[in-house]
Amino acid sequence: MDQIQRSEHKKGCANCGAELRYKPGSQQLHCDYCGYEEFIEAAKSSFEELELQHYLKIVGNNAHAQTIQLLHCKNCGANQHVEEHYKSLKCVYCSEPLILEDMEREGWILPTALVPFQLDLKEARAIFRKWVNGLWWAPDKLKKAALDPEGLHGLYLPYWTFDAHLRAHYRGQRGDHYYERQTYRTKQGRQTRQVRKTRWRHVSGTVSGLLDDILIVASQEKGRQLPAKIAFWNLKELVAFNSKYLSGFVTEKYTVSLKEGHHRSFQQAKRMANTWIRRDIGGDAQRIHQTDIALSNETFKHILLPVYISAYRYNGKNYHFYINGQTGTVTGGRPYSFWKIFFLVLFVLVVIALIAIFAP
Repeated sequence: MDQIQRSEHKKGCANCGAELRYKPGSQQLHCDYCGYEEFIEAAKSSFEELELQHYLKIVGNNAHAQTIQLLHCKNCGANQHVEEHYKSLKCVYCSEPLILEDMEREGWILPTALVPFQLDLKEARAIFRKWVNGLWWAPDKLKKAALDPEGLHGLYLPYWTFDAHLRAHYRGQRGDHYYERQTYRTKQGRQTRQVRKTRWRHVSGTVSGLLDDILIVASQEKGRQLPAKIAFWNLKELVAFNSKYLSGFVTEKYTVSLKEGHHRSFQQAKRMANTWIRRDIGGDAQRIHQTDIALSNETFKHILLPVYISAYRYNGKNYHFYINGQTGTVTGGRPYSFWKIFFLVLFVLVVIALIAIFAP
């Protein structure tokens, strides 16, 4: 995973010169040392939708080359970028130390917009601790990990969004259910029952509509897929991209190309077209024999969305825990304590044995 460009003109605190960080849920940068705050210029609520076919032709050449700096994890291969000093920084996925890589130049597309973090680190830790404490049979080490102030990291994940006008011609069949009385024999004699049947007729037609913000994750590697439970953001809160929102957080660059992202969005468009077609056919059942789909006025955005992540290793296996940085929804894989379960089962067996011995 390559990462977002480091700001070339980073501004320090006007009072003490320390680094300013974005204050989640606000329009301000904050100094952790002296408390100084600086406003981020008013964010635009509207931003340019980029013309898809134009970018598909030019992306990959040097027309959009940017200088980026990577922090590389030798353990899991992830590359991360931070808008802060990287000394002693650990990988958000496996907690191994990150190593500074050489500068690289490559063609890539800058983010158009982002959803800023609405939860600060203190709030995220409180949510994480509450969730962990509610887990039955969790190892004590996991509960201690939830208290580790260095164990939770804010991460901006890259996504593609695609808009288009969809028009689909279809041929198929509409099925309408009806019932017939059927007689059959049993040991008790002749019985009757209602049997459902379907009357089919051929249909054809056209559906059309606007596809708005088909969301495609742009950083997807085996073993690090974001759980669907937290992958919901209110995109109405997108603001125009400003690198100041990245300060204090880790940011990933997309690894799913624009071309691949477009291919995946088309698969979603096909599923949406089938839904529209079935609704248009109507009846009790539908069969779709042929569909010709055309997309026009295709545009896209490269956006960043906020999530907190904690990596925990138990019995040789990595577990990841996630908090949606906008909504506070939490989920993750979890280990079970063998010994807690063992002693509970043992306790239950002892209780049963005592009841059996002393029962009258």
